[in-house]
Amino acid sequence: MNNFYEFSAVTLQGKTVSMDSFRGKTVLVVNTASKCGLSPQFKGLEELYQKYKEKGFVILGFPCNQFANQEPGDANSISETCSLNYGVTFQMFSKIDVNGPEAHPLYKFLKKKLPGFLTGNIKWNFTKFLIDSSGNPIKRFAPTDTPEKIDQYVSRMLS
Repeated sequence: MNNFYEFSAVTLQGKTVSMDSFRGKTVLVVNTASKCGLSPQFKGLEELYQKYKEKGFVILGFPCNQFANQEPGDANSISETCSLNYGVTFQMFSKIDVNGPEAHPLYKFLKKKLPGFLTGNIKWNFTKFLIDSSGNPIKRFAPTDTPEKIDQYVSRMLS
């Protein structure tokens, strides 16, 4: 698959969602973990989502337990943590792998299109990929890049 819109993923509620349903929108894809030191970024991501959702911006969160066992819970506990602790309303998907042979096909695609420093692998939780309204991966952000830093890129893409 060579296009963002060709992929699909399963939500925390068990519903399969085609990325094609986000056609025409600017998308931020993030691998998340609720027990990570970077988890406070959920709050900033939600603020970014609220700021731009009316202009065609969506955030897609993909929980991952591949880094120091920081997302050990099931779909219900992930959902509760995200909504109760951080007020997350953007779309969260079921837990996936982002590296290795079992990596979700979407992440294989994103890493191929925007390889990271030295290797294409995801280095840690909260690596982010910005995708334009035509489905093209545009920029990869490091785990420590805050939603506030990403704001300027989203703002430019939506104007």
